[in-house]
Amino acid sequence: MTLLTQDEQQQVAAAIDRIEQHTDAEVVTVLAAQADDYHYIPLLWAGLAALLLPGIVVVLTGWLSSGWLLLAQWLTFIVLALVFRSPGVTTRLIPRAVRHWRASNLAHRQFIQLGLHHTSDATGMLIFVSEAERYVEIMVDRGISGRIDDGVWESIITDFTGQVRQGKTLEGFLACIEACGAELRQAVPSTHERNELPNRLVILS
Repeated sequence: MTLLTQDEQQQVAAAIDRIEQHTDAEVVTVLAAQADDYHYIPLLWAGLAALLLPGIVVVLTGWLSSGWLLLAQWLTFIVLALVFRSPGVTTRLIPRAVRHWRASNLAHRQFIQLGLHHTSDATGMLIFVSEAERYVEIMVDRGISGRIDDGVWESIITDFTGQVRQGKTLEGFLACIEACGAELRQAVPSTHERNELPNRLVILS
């Protein structure tokens, strides 16, 4: 799945390049289709429904014998497992806290895997988005967190998340990068020319 076209990805890279000309921060952006496949979620809900629904029918009506009860449970499980595998249905079955927890875990892994904790002045910044979870996170290393309060990023994240919900992922990225750049120019201004990490948008599909 192509989350952004090549031209849109280049726009993101160009936006990063513009702000990095005025700051010592190393900014990397990551866009994930989803943080987890959640294969276990449809099975979990289908299993619970298969255990409860036929049993409730038996208790209330007495219509099913033990043999028919077992068959009804199997049929309920199979049908619901297939229905619940639909992406739109699966998303609604996952508690928001679980979705955001999985997305946050992926963001933290990307911060490490992309080497943002190894920049020379500890000025790495990750702008992470997971579209399925509608989740946005900004992570910074100690060279930035020591100069900019974490609360500054919250309003930027709120605006970006709103645009992701509306399907405006590109516009959200560009606005977020510019907003982050304005903060970085003030707190972590450029002192020398460098580019330790690539400016491209990392796509996780």
